[in-house]
Amino acid sequence: MKQYDKEARVTLVGAGPGSADLISVRGLRALKQADVVLYDALTDVALLDEVADGVPKIYVGKRCGKHSFVQDQINSMIVENAFTYGHVVRLKGGDSFVFGRGSEELEYVESFGIPVAVVPGVSSAIAVPASQGIPVTKRGVSESFWVVTATTKEGGLSRDFQLAAQSSATLVILMGVRKLVDIAKEIGRYREGHTPLAIVQNGTLPNENCITGTLNDAVHMSSELDLSCPGIIIVGDVVADHPSFFEDAIQRVVGMEL
Repeated sequence: MKQYDKEARVTLVGAGPGSADLISVRGLRALKQADVVLYDALTDVALLDEVADGVPKIYVGKRCGKHSFVQDQINSMIVENAFTYGHVVRLKGGDSFVFGRGSEELEYVESFGIPVAVVPGVSSAIAVPASQGIPVTKRGVSESFWVVTATTKEGGLSRDFQLAAQSSATLVILMGVRKLVDIAKEIGRYREGHTPLAIVQNGTLPNENCITGTLNDAVHMSSELDLSCPGIIIVGDVVADHPSFFEDAIQRVVGMEL
């Protein structure tokens, strides 16, 4: 493999919640200065058009059931490419420090004496609900919000998830589409069945899709989802701000009466 006379360095870039134009100015600048790019499955491939011609673009995506590489392999690839090419841009969806394992990559790369810069990204946990007109906080409705994952390394729901469900805060749940019914059931132990619920898939992209309902509607809502596509679950009264929430509620009532 050809060796380049450039200093090894790495920039962890958060690509934002989906759409290519939601990357930060600093992130875009780093992308244009890359000697090699390692990108994941949750980044808009349109961003690769911003990379200079001839710069290698290496897909290291990880999606449910479709892992191209495990994390240890990705860590090694970042280091190897830094020593080979110079400036590695590790392009990650959302913000790399919000359930993105960016801190693990940073620590591994730094253990080889390679300098690492971090460019924060717009987190999908806040931006995707906002793109649908759903605020995660609202005066008089929700004073706080929890961002939790439905996918822990042990495979079950975390203790933090149970604490969040018992609170009155807005819940933003990542990596939980496949577990929607179980999630709704768990939250239903602490909140009323008519608590508003929304699932957004392909957030901020042209094919963005949002389904609204209540905890009681989880089984029906799950049947309408593309379970191969990641999404964000939002639970709380703020979901009622979605333009279609009450229209969907009327349709559900009419459907039950027919």
